[in-house]
Amino acid sequence: MGGGPFPSELDIETADLPGYQMSNKGREIGTVTKRKRRCGWFDAAALRRSARINGLTGLCITKLDVLDGIEELSICTGYELDGKVIDMLPVGADDVARCNAIYETMPGWSESTFGVSRWEELPANAQAYLKRLEVLCDVPVDIVSTGPERDETIVLRHPFGA
Repeated sequence: MGGGPFPSELDIETADLPGYQMSNKGREIGTVTKRKRRCGWFDAAALRRSARINGLTGLCITKLDVLDGIEELSICTGYELDGKVIDMLPVGADDVARCNAIYETMPGWSESTFGVSRWEELPANAQAYLKRLEVLCDVPVDIVSTGPERDETIVLRHPFGA
Protein backbone atom coordinates (compact mmCIF):
# COMPACT_ATOMS: atom_id res chain seq x y z
CA MET A 1 0.00 0.00 0.00
CA GLY A 2 2.65 2.52 -0.97
CA GLY A 3 4.99 1.75 1.90
CA GLY A 4 8.15 0.94 -0.03
CA PRO A 5 11.40 2.91 -0.09
CA PHE A 6 11.16 6.46 -1.49
CA PRO A 7 14.57 8.22 -1.38
CA SER A 8 13.26 11.65 -2.47
CA GLU A 9 10.19 11.61 -0.20
CA LEU A 10 9.13 14.89 1.40
CA ASP A 11 7.33 15.75 4.63
CA ILE A 12 3.68 16.23 3.67
CA GLU A 13 2.41 16.99 7.19
CA THR A 14 4.27 20.21 8.03
CA ALA A 15 2.68 23.38 6.66
CA ASP A 16 4.92 25.78 4.72
CA LEU A 17 7.13 22.96 3.42
CA PRO A 18 7.20 21.99 -0.28
CA GLY A 19 5.82 18.48 0.34
CA TYR A 20 2.81 19.88 2.16
CA GLN A 21 2.13 22.27 -0.73
CA MET A 22 2.49 19.51 -3.34
CA SER A 23 0.21 17.18 -1.38
CA ASN A 24 -2.53 19.72 -0.73
CA LYS A 25 -2.43 21.71 -3.96
CA GLY A 26 -2.21 18.49 -5.97
CA ARG A 27 -5.02 16.88 -3.97
CA GLU A 28 -2.87 13.81 -3.39
CA ILE A 29 -5.41 11.70 -1.54
CA GLY A 30 -6.33 8.09 -2.29
CA THR A 31 -9.74 7.82 -3.92
CA VAL A 32 -10.64 4.64 -2.05
CA THR A 33 -8.60 4.80 1.16
CA LYS A 34 -8.74 8.60 1.56
CA ARG A 35 -5.16 8.43 2.84
CA LYS A 36 -2.68 11.10 1.88
CA ARG A 37 -0.37 9.97 -0.92
CA ARG A 38 3.36 10.32 -0.46
CA CYS A 39 5.07 13.12 -2.40
CA GLY A 40 8.67 13.78 -3.27
CA TRP A 41 11.01 15.74 -5.47
CA PHE A 42 11.34 14.72 -9.10
CA ASP A 43 13.62 11.67 -9.15
CA ALA A 44 15.62 11.79 -12.38
CA ALA A 45 17.73 8.81 -11.31
CA ALA A 46 14.61 6.64 -10.95
CA LEU A 47 13.29 7.89 -14.28
CA ARG A 48 16.60 7.05 -15.98
CA ARG A 49 16.12 3.44 -14.83
CA SER A 50 12.54 3.42 -16.13
CA ALA A 51 13.55 5.04 -19.44
CA ARG A 52 16.21 2.39 -20.00
CA ILE A 53 13.87 -0.52 -19.18
CA ASN A 54 10.84 0.80 -21.04
CA GLY A 55 12.41 2.58 -24.02
CA LEU A 56 10.72 5.90 -23.26
CA THR A 57 10.52 8.33 -26.17
CA GLY A 58 8.79 11.19 -24.39
CA LEU A 59 7.68 12.45 -20.98
CA CYS A 60 4.34 13.79 -19.82
CA ILE A 61 4.96 16.05 -16.83
CA THR A 62 1.77 16.42 -14.86
CA LYS A 63 0.74 18.91 -12.18
CA LEU A 64 3.46 21.46 -12.93
CA ASP A 65 1.22 24.01 -11.22
CA VAL A 66 1.74 22.40 -7.79
CA LEU A 67 5.29 23.78 -7.87
CA ASP A 68 4.11 27.39 -8.29
CA GLY A 69 5.46 29.58 -5.50
CA ILE A 70 8.13 27.18 -4.25
CA GLU A 71 11.25 29.32 -4.01
CA GLU A 72 13.81 26.59 -4.67
CA LEU A 73 13.17 23.26 -6.39
CA SER A 74 15.23 20.14 -5.88
CA ILE A 75 15.76 17.33 -8.38
CA CYS A 76 17.13 13.98 -7.27
CA THR A 77 20.04 13.28 -9.65
CA GLY A 78 21.49 10.20 -7.97
CA TYR A 79 22.08 8.48 -4.68
CA GLU A 80 24.72 7.66 -2.13
CA LEU A 81 24.58 3.93 -1.47
CA ASP A 82 27.00 2.28 0.92
CA GLY A 83 29.55 5.07 0.43
CA LYS A 84 29.34 5.06 -3.37
CA VAL A 85 27.63 7.60 -5.61
CA ILE A 86 25.33 6.04 -8.21
CA ASP A 87 23.30 7.80 -10.89
CA MET A 88 20.50 5.28 -11.37
CA LEU A 89 17.96 3.69 -9.05
CA PRO A 90 19.14 0.28 -7.84
CA VAL A 91 17.05 -2.73 -8.81
CA GLY A 92 16.31 -4.25 -5.38
CA ALA A 93 14.07 -2.64 -2.74
CA ASP A 94 16.60 -3.43 0.00
CA ASP A 95 19.24 -1.41 -1.87
CA VAL A 96 16.78 1.41 -2.59
CA ALA A 97 15.95 1.59 1.13
CA ARG A 98 19.63 2.29 1.88
CA CYS A 99 19.90 5.08 -0.68
CA ASN A 100 20.32 8.71 0.30
CA ALA A 101 19.16 11.08 -2.42
CA ILE A 102 21.61 13.52 -4.00
CA TYR A 103 19.98 16.75 -5.14
CA GLU A 104 20.53 19.51 -7.61
CA THR A 105 18.61 22.72 -6.91
CA MET A 106 17.05 25.21 -9.26
CA PRO A 107 15.20 28.46 -8.69
CA GLY A 108 11.44 28.13 -8.59
CA TRP A 109 8.90 30.65 -9.87
CA SER A 110 6.32 32.86 -8.24
CA GLU A 111 4.06 33.23 -11.28
CA SER A 112 1.07 30.92 -11.70
CA THR A 113 1.30 28.17 -14.30
CA PHE A 114 -2.25 27.00 -13.58
CA GLY A 115 -4.18 26.61 -16.83
CA VAL A 116 -1.31 27.70 -19.08
CA SER A 117 -1.67 26.05 -22.49
CA ARG A 118 1.29 27.50 -24.42
CA TRP A 119 5.00 26.95 -23.76
CA GLU A 120 5.74 30.64 -24.30
CA GLU A 121 3.39 31.56 -21.45
CA LEU A 122 5.27 29.49 -18.86
CA PRO A 123 7.57 31.42 -16.53
CA ALA A 124 11.22 31.32 -17.65
CA ASN A 125 12.22 29.32 -14.55
CA ALA A 126 9.49 26.74 -15.25
CA GLN A 127 10.80 26.36 -18.80
CA ALA A 128 14.35 25.99 -17.47
CA TYR A 129 13.18 23.35 -14.97
CA LEU A 130 11.48 21.30 -17.69
CA LYS A 131 14.48 21.58 -19.99
CA ARG A 132 16.73 20.40 -17.15
CA LEU A 133 14.52 17.35 -16.60
CA GLU A 134 14.95 16.48 -20.29
CA VAL A 135 18.74 16.66 -19.99
CA LEU A 136 18.90 14.68 -16.75
CA CYS A 137 16.63 11.91 -18.05
CA ASP A 138 17.77 12.00 -21.69
CA VAL A 139 14.11 11.92 -22.72
CA PRO A 140 12.25 14.91 -24.24
CA VAL A 141 9.24 16.46 -22.52
CA ASP A 142 6.33 15.99 -24.93
CA ILE A 143 3.39 17.07 -22.77
CA VAL A 144 3.04 19.32 -19.72
CA SER A 145 -0.18 19.55 -17.73
CA THR A 146 -0.88 22.70 -15.75
CA GLY A 147 -4.26 21.77 -14.32
CA PRO A 148 -6.88 19.03 -14.25
CA GLU A 149 -8.73 20.00 -17.43
CA ARG A 150 -7.82 18.77 -20.92
CA ASP A 151 -7.26 22.29 -22.23
CA GLU A 152 -4.80 22.97 -19.38
CA THR A 153 -2.15 21.04 -21.29
CA ILE A 154 0.83 22.02 -23.38
CA VAL A 155 1.53 19.57 -26.20
CA LEU A 156 5.07 20.08 -27.46
CA ARG A 157 5.16 16.86 -29.50
CA HIS A 158 2.15 14.63 -30.01
CA PRO A 159 3.09 11.15 -28.79
CA PHE A 160 1.12 9.35 -31.51
CA GLY A 161 1.35 11.63 -34.51
CA ALA A 162 3.67 13.33 -36.88
